[in-house]
Amino acid sequence: MSRRARVSPTEAGLPDGGARRRTPGLRREEVAVLAGVGASWYQWLEQGRDITVSSQVLDAVARVLKLTGVERRHLYVLAGLNPPLPRSEHESDHLCEGLHRLIDAWMPFPAHILDQYWNTIAYNDSAALVMGFRQEAPQNCVLSFFTDPVYRARTKSWEQTAPWVVAQFRVACSQHPDDEGFAEVVRQVSEASPEFAELWARRDVEAGGQLHKELEHPLVGALFFESTQLNIPARPDLVIVLHNPRPATDTAAKLEWLTSPEGRRGGMYQVAG
Repeated sequence: MSRRARVSPTEAGLPDGGARRRTPGLRREEVAVLAGVGASWYQWLEQGRDITVSSQVLDAVARVLKLTGVERRHLYVLAGLNPPLPRSEHESDHLCEGLHRLIDAWMPFPAHILDQYWNTIAYNDSAALVMGFRQEAPQNCVLSFFTDPVYRARTKSWEQTAPWVVAQFRVACSQHPDDEGFAEVVRQVSEASPEFAELWARRDVEAGGQLHKELEHPLVGALFFESTQLNIPARPDLVIVLHNPRPATDTAAKLEWLTSPEGRRGGMYQVAG
């Protein structure tokens, strides 16, 4: 009812009843007509009765009531249906400056930002030094993992990690079954890496979350991390990946040195990989 009151007849494409309207917004009958449902059924929906609803009908109601993405998902929950995946309602640069400042503030620890296809959108200096991120390398993490010799050489126990990477990427793909962007990534990596193609054919799935990573850096040796993926409600198309040194290791001290002026000078002469 509160959302009906927000939408004027003019906004909905209806003639304004003027003084004949005792309440602002749309009437139930008008919402029903615009959404293509029966007036009685819509009244029962507002009253929370035990009726059968479909995602198509809920989407039509959400369109008429001009619900935001969050409100549309909440409508699904109220109706007892699994809510659709969140979508960004903002331009592609929304929050980007703040997110860049966030990963820069994470220094001297590595942090980077991925889009839904696992393309690297941004990374801080520590991520570049530790994981070998650079402009000339593939900007997709799956493609880099399987084809970039620097990225691959720094991943300790690469053979054990590879199945998990593929299984988690399959989970991301399954959430967007009709998205051609995921299919294109799979095609590119499959053509470039028989190892990926073999693992992809297994159809394994694995949840993400917090992971333990061990990397081998050519200057400072072994680095041990807890890697955490953080979702951004206002930008559900992006994920922040933060690497935190694991306790009882010397990783933090190594990162302090590696990102210092002395360490950066040493990195200028290191052998790639």
